[in-house]
Amino acid sequence: MTLMPSASRPTHSPSGSLTGSPTRSPAWLVVALACAGQFLVVLDVSVVNVALPSMRAELDMSVSGLQWVVNAYAIAFAGFMLLGGRAGDLYGRKRMFLVGLALFTLASLAGGLAQDDWQLLLARAAQGLGAAVLAPSTLTIVTSAVPEGAARARAIATWTAVGAGGGAAGGLVGGVLVDLLSWRWVLLINVPVGAVVLAGALALLPESRVGDRRRLDLPGALLVTAGLATVAYGISRTEAEGWTAAAALGPLAAGLASIALFLAVEARTAAPLMPLGLLRRRSVSSANVAMLLCGSAMFSMWYFMTLYAQNVLGYTPLEAGLALMPSSLAIVLGSKLAPRLMRALGARTVAALGAVTATAGFGWQSTMTADGAYVTAIMLPGVLMMLGAGLSATPLASLATAGAAPGEAGLVSGLVNTSRTMGGSLGLAVLSTLAAGRTAGRHTPEALTAGYALAFRTGAVVLVLALVLMLVWLPRRAKQPGPANVPGQDGPGADLMPPILARAEERP
Repeated sequence: MTLMPSASRPTHSPSGSLTGSPTRSPAWLVVALACAGQFLVVLDVSVVNVALPSMRAELDMSVSGLQWVVNAYAIAFAGFMLLGGRAGDLYGRKRMFLVGLALFTLASLAGGLAQDDWQLLLARAAQGLGAAVLAPSTLTIVTSAVPEGAARARAIATWTAVGAGGGAAGGLVGGVLVDLLSWRWVLLINVPVGAVVLAGALALLPESRVGDRRRLDLPGALLVTAGLATVAYGISRTEAEGWTAAAALGPLAAGLASIALFLAVEARTAAPLMPLGLLRRRSVSSANVAMLLCGSAMFSMWYFMTLYAQNVLGYTPLEAGLALMPSSLAIVLGSKLAPRLMRALGARTVAALGAVTATAGFGWQSTMTADGAYVTAIMLPGVLMMLGAGLSATPLASLATAGAAPGEAGLVSGLVNTSRTMGGSLGLAVLSTLAAGRTAGRHTPEALTAGYALAFRTGAVVLVLALVLMLVWLPRRAKQPGPANVPGQDGPGADLMPPILARAEERP
């Protein structure tokens, strides 16, 4: 990839325009550092999955508690993602990149050294917070380093390819580390890599920010994160206590109250984290609800597939990571196919096609047995599930951002990503609770398989609901983006980012 040297950044402007410091760093080096940060964030969403059985065995975690290794990261990431993006605008993208990466690296060290389950879960939550601060700055740093045009298109394609590669490589990287070293290294590996990227970023990244006077909506971020976490905890308690027990109803009520208070704060604050007026638009509200439903099913796929492969079929962590590689590649393929299909069929039709494909995969996976063969019990249903996920995500993101003003594009994009991740967190809590309830404390291959199969059947039902919603509520087509909004279509997963690109392109 050939990139032009980055131009000097503009000086301070008090009116809300971009401000920053000059840099002589080569553009390719700036892009490489930003991509490295993005890779770590995306990798840690998936890398822990193959390590879950080993974590549970060493730290004596419960079956229902194991979900929190994944959910603690996801909830903190989703709850603070919009706040992290806004902090980068106000306080500087380089500064937030460094703060987020430092927190992420230190939390990885703490998680790798954890001696009790609560220490691991606290570290994972801190990792998610660090990722939420770090991730929004990575793309803006890329687009600010490279002049608009073909060079920027290649840079963004590289960024999106690295993100897709991080998600796809997570299972394999985790499997290798767990098999050759231990589960702790899926977290500890972030420490030396993070330290190198931190040193490079400190020395070489340019600084930029939007010099306006809006405040951060910290109360909103805390309320929505606390509400989501408390609701998820209440759901997980229902497996042991029942839906009518105070131990379950208390957290559920507290979580819902926190979310209601969040909505009240957003309706009244001058600079809301999530402007509620956006949800009055049919395209925004319908696409975000559809994304939440799809995420609630599809986010859990990796979790249950990994547990099934290792706990039932007896795969090693490395074998489990390799077994899921076709599924990882399928989501990249679906993301690449979606824009082409959208031009011929329309966004709503492609989103519905993705939901149908994923539903077929979930239904097939729910027929799993304790002695299933790899091709029919893991590979083919997994490919269908993730192909459908890739096909549906791009048109839903496009519909959600259709007609957004340039100043709203980044915000609406953040809502889409937040809806998907929050849906995934709640979905994992519900499906894990259902699976644990079906096993009833038994850990035989047959009992575990029955629990996992129930989770996939429930996921299929949720996807059918999402399909009905798409057909009834979604607008037929998204407005076509202008040339400035589509440069990232050269790389895997690039089509998932049109709203962010729209926001980035308006900056010098």
